Amino acid sequence: MVKNGEHGLEMSDEQKVNDAYAGEFLKVLDEKRRVTIPAKWRFKGDEGENSYLAILTRYGEYNSILVMPPDMAADLRSKISKIPITNAAKRRALANFMRNACTFGCDKQGRIMLDETILSKADISKEVCLAGMSSTFEIWNPKHREKWLGESTPEEDVSLLEELGI
Repeated sequence: MVKNGEHGLEMSDEQKVNDAYAGEFLKVLDEKRRVTIPAKWRFKGDEGENSYLAILTRYGEYNSILVMPPDMAADLRSKISKIPITNAAKRRALANFMRNACTFGCDKQGRIMLDETILSKADISKEVCLAGMSSTFEIWNPKHREKWLGESTPEEDVSLLEELGI
């Protein structure tokens, strides 16, 4: 086992080798709104402070759910804790940001249960696409993801990736 960053979260040996969220997985929500996370994306002890943070994200007309792993969620909590309670504008911005968020952990079978409200806002009802984004992953309605990905040309993608130094 290896420790993940300063938060001391244990990762499986499989994740140690491949610690990026990568790939795309098509899944189906069960009747309790649960979906199984790929084994290499899971943390050991996914509860309490080791929970994932899911935030609704908007890409034009499409919504998805951005999922932060426990260490990134802890970093966000640290930043949020520095917002003065007397700064109403920042507190309002935070309230608007967090109103479309939820936390969750994995059960022993690697399933997560997603909040009905966030699923509805992302227009996800049964089929889901789990998409690795390196340090995070996203949960999409598969049809919306395909449409969104199709909005750019390969040339535009290459140009943008070159700007990023990739």
